[in-house]
Amino acid sequence: MDLQDPMIVEVLLDLPLPRGFDYHASLVTEEDVGRRVKVPWGTGQKVGVIRALKHTSTYPLDKIREVLEIWRDVPPLNARDWQLLEFCSAYYHYPLGQTVLAMLPPALRRVGGWLPPRRVRQARKDPAQSSTLPLNEAQRTVVQTILRQPHFAVHLIHGVTGSGKTEVYFSLIEEVLRRGRQVLLLVPEINLTPQLEQRLARRWPALDWVSLHSGVSEKERARRWLAAQAGTARLVLGTRLAVFTPLPELGLIVVDEEHEASFKQQDGLRYSARDMAIVRARQGEFPIVLGSATPTLESWHNARSGRYQLHHLRERAVPGACLPQLTLVPTAQEGLPPRWVTALHETLGRGEQVLVFINRRGYAPVLYCPNCGWQAACPRCSVRLVVHRRARQLRCHHCGLEQVLNEACPSCGNVHMETRGEGTQQVEERLRTYCPSARLLRLDSDSLALKGSWEKAREQILDHRVDILVGTQLLVKGHDFPDLSLVVVLNADQSLFSSDFRASERLYAQLLQVAGRAGRADKTGQVWIETDYPGHPVLLALLQHETENFLDQELALRRQMGWPPFSYLAILRVEARDVAKVAAFLDEARQKALAREGEGISIFDPVPSSLARKAGFHRWQLLVQGAQRTHLQAFLSGWVDELRALRSGQSIHWVLEVDPWDC
Repeated sequence: MDLQDPMIVEVLLDLPLPRGFDYHASLVTEEDVGRRVKVPWGTGQKVGVIRALKHTSTYPLDKIREVLEIWRDVPPLNARDWQLLEFCSAYYHYPLGQTVLAMLPPALRRVGGWLPPRRVRQARKDPAQSSTLPLNEAQRTVVQTILRQPHFAVHLIHGVTGSGKTEVYFSLIEEVLRRGRQVLLLVPEINLTPQLEQRLARRWPALDWVSLHSGVSEKERARRWLAAQAGTARLVLGTRLAVFTPLPELGLIVVDEEHEASFKQQDGLRYSARDMAIVRARQGEFPIVLGSATPTLESWHNARSGRYQLHHLRERAVPGACLPQLTLVPTAQEGLPPRWVTALHETLGRGEQVLVFINRRGYAPVLYCPNCGWQAACPRCSVRLVVHRRARQLRCHHCGLEQVLNEACPSCGNVHMETRGEGTQQVEERLRTYCPSARLLRLDSDSLALKGSWEKAREQILDHRVDILVGTQLLVKGHDFPDLSLVVVLNADQSLFSSDFRASERLYAQLLQVAGRAGRADKTGQVWIETDYPGHPVLLALLQHETENFLDQELALRRQMGWPPFSYLAILRVEARDVAKVAAFLDEARQKALAREGEGISIFDPVPSSLARKAGFHRWQLLVQGAQRTHLQAFLSGWVDELRALRSGQSIHWVLEVDPWDC
């Protein structure tokens, strides 16, 4: 029904406030709910989204300003979109306005960011003909079992590296597309999209599909988002933010490498894309598939308890391909041991490739003075600065601070500075000495900073224009290099001393994933892991390929200690320039938390955090633990309202992080 008289609309804006704002709007209709609008704000303008129409307001009518423009050339958010966004806002205790605006592509949430309509068909690199690989018996069983259940269910595919999980995904996708539904395929890293884009183009050359990630230009990203919302794009391949893409006919979500921490947003709206994908599937009553060689303990617990349906792929998909042989060797004090150098030359002599893995970029993680003991530390974060020798810089890998690499100690003036540890740059330098004729390629976030650099590097590897790869964890996530047969892991022990209760789980996943790059085709794979703790449970389980036993043992330990998935966590992080203000805010916040403390809720003492957002800021954090999810959420709902009332201007910044949902 058209409402001819000026109406009041509630508009959500990208502001840290838990409410909308009232504006007058002429000729607005119920169909405009969910549309973007341009409204005055102070002396400027903002883009917002209409949440509701109202006949009255708590504000004086003469103080309510007029909507400047309603954009009707984009479909509004529908009821299913609102359902997901409202759940996300409530669960993560984040303002609904900021949640809704974060979901929109950047070009659609800026004043003047409108784009003309245009039919989208993403460029295809290899659309020559359809390509389908035959499934083996284990893969067919998984596909048939899942397809028999078109209703909501969470299916966890636990498959060894190289077991052909992607072909299982594609067979499921093909059937869902045949039924006239849309599909969302989520991957943890932008670097995984090029190979999947090529495989999608070969598998479905006539299909309209789009990829959504930060590597796509803002204008093109908005066009692809609109194509998905209109239903013309039948499949969306994307990273974590794509989980919010409007898809009116969505019938399947696939989350590849579900264990990856990259699915968790680390700033702003701190959501888990994997968890929101499960929520979305439950709301839409369609299946969701999670895949991993090393599932998270949360997912494994849900599968063991029957909440998820567990499917196994225990053999590699390529006939004759076997899991690699793993060997533990002592940590070298300096350089590479002779036996490693011999193995490198033997592998290269067979025309095969080598991956040397060290999860540290830069030249060295520590610069210190042997005379007075001074160490280079970040003035913002209080963590060590990393030496980047080629750029002659010290860099903080947490906040991005860069300093000139000085030759003398700033404390005592000593000019004979030394480094400790090694990073990818130092390893690359040494390998060029050991294998001067080999073609080396270093792959880390420094060398891959330029747009398109990963695609170029991947083509070089597949064309065998590279003999030795030196890289970080960017190389271990689902990449398939058929000629790679030897993996060398340097300094595998660095994660064994972490205070994170998930450290063992993540180290096992990292080592298993990097080991899985070796011998994926018809070549025998070898993996050498450098360690001083060969009897550690993580390494023993890895040697014996006992992932299921390792996960079960970790679950038993978590149950004993009372950590997730047997409890639920939230962390309040508070920072300001004045440490006294941080302490005062946290003290009052803790007192209000203790007053609300109910059944199964534990409030811990505040502790300092080494990481802050800006130079000169102090950050502390307070942990809240709940025995049950519902109890913790009920506690947080009231507590957050009190925290908002405590906030004093802009001098205090706080954020609440909620551990993964019990999904």
